[in-house]
Amino acid sequence: MTGLDARDTDLKKELDATLQTRRELGEEYESALVDSFLEKVDQRIDGTVERRVRRQLAEQQMQTARDSRAPKATDSWGERFGFGIVSLVLAVPLSAIGGGLGGTPGLIVAWVGIVGVNVAQAARANPGLFGRRKSCEDSDWED
Repeated sequence: MTGLDARDTDLKKELDATLQTRRELGEEYESALVDSFLEKVDQRIDGTVERRVRRQLAEQQMQTARDSRAPKATDSWGERFGFGIVSLVLAVPLSAIGGGLGGTPGLIVAWVGIVGVNVAQAARANPGLFGRRKSCEDSDWED
């Protein structure tokens, strides 16, 4: 039996008890008994509506949280182009410093750093670029 069926059964039992009480007490208590039963029905409806509203709010908060973690589509072509230009402009002095102080190993370290920064930028701008990104549903984490 599901939760909804159990609540319906409880409500039916409550109605039966109200009707039995009315038979025992007579018509003069009918108004009070009906008011009492309707108050219980009203509380049940309020509880159901409150649970639904809380669930919808939680779903909206989860969606907002997912959207805030999603990569932004605000990276325009100009921003990416500008990042590439700045990276190349900075590569010249970094190569000179790395090559002058460290020789070939220093030059390699400088270029590994330059390439690493550009790869990180590309991965940030395009999450699916270097492989499938796990979604929240695919996660192995438990609640």
